[in-house]
Order: sequence, then structure tokens, then C-alpha cells
Amino acid sequence: MRKVLYVSGTRADFGLMQSSLKRIAADPALDLAVVAAGMHLDPRYGETWREIEASGLRIAAKVAVALHPATGATMARSIGAMTSAFVDVMEAERPDAVLLLGDRGEMLAAAIAAIHLNVPVAHIHGGERSGTVDESVRHAISKLSHLHFAATEESRARLIRLGERPDCVYVTGAPGLDGLTDGPLRTRDEVFAEMGFDTARPVALVLFHPVLQEAEAAGEKIRAVLEGLRRAQWQSVALLPNADAGSNAIRAVFETETLEGMKTFVHLPRAEFIQIMAVADAMVGNSSSGIIEAASFGTPVLNLGSRQNLRERNANVIDLPEDAAAIADRLASIRVTPRPAAVNVYGDGRAGERLAFHLSTHPLGAEILKKVLSY
Repeated sequence: MRKVLYVSGTRADFGLMQSSLKRIAADPALDLAVVAAGMHLDPRYGETWREIEASGLRIAAKVAVALHPATGATMARSIGAMTSAFVDVMEAERPDAVLLLGDRGEMLAAAIAAIHLNVPVAHIHGGERSGTVDESVRHAISKLSHLHFAATEESRARLIRLGERPDCVYVTGAPGLDGLTDGPLRTRDEVFAEMGFDTARPVALVLFHPVLQEAEAAGEKIRAVLEGLRRAQWQSVALLPNADAGSNAIRAVFETETLEGMKTFVHLPRAEFIQIMAVADAMVGNSSSGIIEAASFGTPVLNLGSRQNLRERNANVIDLPEDAAAIADRLASIRVTPRPAAVNVYGDGRAGERLAFHLSTHPLGAEILKKVLSY
């Protein structure tokens, strides 16, 4: 039986991966454990390690790091602290593979620790572009990884052009789509009436995170978003941002500048978040969930600014700057435009079974650790 160690640093990555992780854990050839790190352990972000525990997955370790003040320096120091802590966890767990998702510092720290312990690294969502620091971190993790689970054919081709071995790059689809549309969904009016909204007025789901290179302008940018919603007279469900540089400024705006018809949450359980996404009249912000998951419901998305720059788009995505007038105009047009078809380039909701198959069957011997460029 192969031991797989998944490292989770935020509510977001665990929510995306939960269905796939359960599928991996259910495979008789695999033994899965999860490391809960970073924001999972912070009360300001909902102590979401409890959701991992409630899922029935085994938590191998909890790794707390400094998250405040939310600056680039704090993020960089935390990567160093987590690298050291992950070495201790991996020495104790002795996994056959470390599984990582995406582009956050927690994943980079885990990849660095794993390669120095001769543990193969399997990376999900590599090969994607975004044009911010996330892209640099994502590609760095890919170059430290030995097995790749790309979401799309385009991403697979890019990984191969980066020099990764073609026989080690699989297209699995995005894990965040697994189980997304399986269960019965409540109606829009049921969901929003229960939340206290006026169902005759439109409701947006708002997720806006800071971009490291633009952290000093984060407060100004979220004010523009809220002003656009106010001008358009939309109601909204807003989630507070991750603990990245610039997030304190965004939180301060939400805490001090109230908007009529806005309900703000630190965290929503995955099932509630998906239900709201499915029936929202639009999503507004810069979250990857707008780029990837929302298309499965045909939810219109106003994707703002540079954070998701160059990622593959579905037909539901409208790119805009963080400009109040532009946001208000587009929200007005969405009200009279038919909802896009629910077609999603990021997969078919079967990523978990593909991940489990490749993790249990792909050779993980000494040969896979001898990485060289394939060109």
C-alpha cells in the first residue's frame, strides 16, 4: 500500500480537493493522510482544520506559522518555517508520495522538503498561467515535482514544453469539479430568502483577494468593487480574503465601510459556498473558483484585474479592471442577458478517480527522482 501525504494550507484548497481526497483514501492501494497548515489553524480564518477532521480523513500533523502582519515578508518567512516543519512531518510519516495543489507558499515549502528527503512530488494544476507571483510559484513547484496532474490539455502541453517528461504528465481535470453538480440544488429564491435577501433584486457572490505585486492598492481596489455593486444596486454575499500581502487592507474596508444588502463571511463550508455559487446572479472578484468551478453552473463571472490573467476561460467569464463604473455597467447588462451554457473546459468531474489510479499505478521508484529536462 502506498502512503500519500496531502498538504493543505487553506480552506480553499481543501474544499477543492475534499471529494478527490476521499476518493484517494477509499482506494485499497493507497493510504492517505493530510497535513493541516497555515490558515487552517488560525481563528481569524475559521479554524478550518476542523473541516478536515469532520471529513473523516486522518490529519497527520498541524503546522502553525505566523500569518500576521499579512505582508510579503511574513509570507516569505513562513515558507522557511514551513519547510523545516514539513521535513519533520515527512520524516515521521515516511510517505511514498507528497500530493500538492496549485501555487501557494505552503505547497512550495512542502515540495522543497520532499525532494530533499527523496520523496516523489505529485502536483495538481501545474502548467497554468496567471501572470502574477502565483505563476512563478506554480512553475517552481512544477519543476520540483515528478508527477503532474494537469487540468487541461493546454496545461499538459505547457508542462511538456517546460521540460517535464510526457509520460509523467496526465490530464485529470480540475478536482474542484468533482461532485459539483451531483447533488440536488435548492432554488435561487429559497437560498436567498433564507439568507434574508430581497429575492426580487440580484445577488452577487463576491471574492476578492490581493495580488502581491499590487498589495499597496488592495484597499483602493476593493472600494471600487463595492462602489460598482452600490451603483448597480446589487445585493451581495462576500467572503473575506486569504492571509496574503494586502489582505489586511481589504478586511479593513469590509469592516468599516458597510454596503446596503451585503452579508460578509469569514468562511463558508464548501457545500454552502457551492450552493450560493450555483444560484448567484453573478460572481464578482478575482477567485479561481470563478474561472474554474462557476462555469459548471453557467454563473456569469466578472473577473477583475490581473490575478487570473491568461488562465483558460470558459464562456461565462467577463474580464474587467477594478473600476466602479465598468463593474456597474456590466452588472446592469448581466440582468438582461441569458445565462451562459454550463460547459467547462476544466473537466468532467472525474478527477478523483484519475488521481487515485495514477497515484496507485505510476512507478515511484528511484528512477522518477532523477529529473532532467526532456528537451
